[in-house]
Amino acid sequence: MAEKALAQGVGQPSLTGLATEILAHRKDYYDALASANRDLEITPWLAWFATIVLSAQQRTLVQVEFLIAKTKLLDRLRGQLNPRQQKALLRMLEEGPDGFKGGLSAGNYATISGASPATTTRDLADLVEKGALIRKGERKHTRYTVNLPPIK
Repeated sequence: MAEKALAQGVGQPSLTGLATEILAHRKDYYDALASANRDLEITPWLAWFATIVLSAQQRTLVQVEFLIAKTKLLDRLRGQLNPRQQKALLRMLEEGPDGFKGGLSAGNYATISGASPATTTRDLADLVEKGALIRKGERKHTRYTVNLPPIK
């Protein structure tokens, strides 16, 4: 309802993830509401809500920048990836702007793609060579992240 009210206030649809942001701060939301009801003072609630709206706007901008970067990367790689590589890369991109927690390991790649250890090594090296992934670490500690520009 708050998103609808904000959109009506500016006279056009808004693109914010307000519900997602409130959900991410659910406990604070209920605490702020309870405090406003208990004290009959709305100013702290309005300040909290304004902060959440600004945070939702920032989260939305980050998501839009991520989607643009993701689209550019996939367009650049179109027709260059085998089905295993494509499946693993798309799985990594599903995680959104925060990325694949801890990075992708060779073991993760093998699980996602169903590739043998030798094929996993070749596929990952090829993804790095094509600029799709960035390699960090050595041996068992090697992890891969999607090669996207930094998102603010």
